[in-house]
Amino acid sequence: MKIVVIDGQGGRLGQLLVGAVKNRLPQAQVYALGTNTAATAAMLKAGADFGATGENPVVRGVADADGVLGPVGIAVANAILGEVTPAMAEAVGSCRAKKFLVPMNSCGVIVAGVEELPLPAYVSQAVEALAAELEK
Repeated sequence: MKIVVIDGQGGRLGQLLVGAVKNRLPQAQVYALGTNTAATAAMLKAGADFGATGENPVVRGVADADGVLGPVGIAVANAILGEVTPAMAEAVGSCRAKKFLVPMNSCGVIVAGVEELPLPAYVSQAVEALAAELEK
């Protein structure tokens, strides 16, 4: 199964997501797709199987993914301080895979009704939801 983790800026969330996915779903192939090289490097360091940086890897990478994880901003054009291009956001939003998005204030999106939790709690919830979906 192909799991895509997308992140930007320093890649901290992506790093946590990759580690949690590899721990919970060791059989999964995890693709680290960064909006910049620092994010990609952080996710590769966390154990991602493959890594690439930029718009085209994101657009192509999500097309056949079984699950996509990242901050909520990966589905919003120009989010994450402009690192998410409109083409990236469209590709994420349009791909067939389920998206497991973590609310992040830095993305400029507030999700009403979402309880503010520490980042590791969001990561755990996202990965457990991914695992439950894949086990169906």
